[in-house]
Amino acid sequence: MDSSVKGKTVLITGAGRGIGKRMALGFAQAGARVALLARSQGELDLAKLEIEQAGGVALRIRADVRDLDDMMAAAERTRAVYGALDVLIGAAGVQGPIGPLVRTKPKAWNETIEINLIGAVNSCRAVLPSMMERRSGKIILLGGPGSGHPRPNFTAYAAAKTALVRLVECLAEEVREHNVQVNCMAPGAAYSHMTDEILHAGEELAGSKEIEAAERVRVTGGEAPEKQIQLAEFLASSRSNHISGKLIHVNDDWKRLERENMKAELYTLRRVQKI
Repeated sequence: MDSSVKGKTVLITGAGRGIGKRMALGFAQAGARVALLARSQGELDLAKLEIEQAGGVALRIRADVRDLDDMMAAAERTRAVYGALDVLIGAAGVQGPIGPLVRTKPKAWNETIEINLIGAVNSCRAVLPSMMERRSGKIILLGGPGSGHPRPNFTAYAAAKTALVRLVECLAEEVREHNVQVNCMAPGAAYSHMTDEILHAGEELAGSKEIEAAERVRVTGGEAPEKQIQLAEFLASSRSNHISGKLIHVNDDWKRLERENMKAELYTLRRVQKI
């Protein structure tokens, strides 16, 4: 059990499936009190059941990250039940339309931005006031492919995730004096419904490189959950109090960051790293 997050209250959006659910299971196993937030009641019920069967503690909150009132109520309920809200993990997201921009439907494209970017903004708005007042808090937003390099045929997803990284960089500076750390975690590829969406779209819409990558993830399962959870727990713990406004990939040599001061130009949107 990771004592660095034991007893902390963690609100996780998109906790009903995919990497969000992985985070919920991992943090609960490490002794954190987890608030599960998603739109699907069925997925929430299942995630809560799995956590409690493993001896963890979980609270279900059905909400839509696009609705600020929903998110404000979710944050308030988490604090009312657990007494505090220490960590936000923003994992809610959709892949959106796949294919050349001129062939995508504007409504689906816009919805991707609303969920992936505006949803993260609403989540931050909901938790920050109490974190700033307490002078303690951690916000971890999940990045994705396209934030560090071009991703043709996935313009909505890539644009949203790139904007998310710059949001993290800006917000981190705004709340630095309040002892709140804000970072973006790139969890790497993991097999999920998004993988199946790429494969179903086919090479014509997704492109050959994306299909090959999705096939590999389907066969291998992608990044091990343990690696993703370890990085998230590090960013949620006091061991990373000196790290804020960064984009850190699960395959970066992030463990050394615990022992080193962060240089301003490292692990930013431009992904400048030591050679």
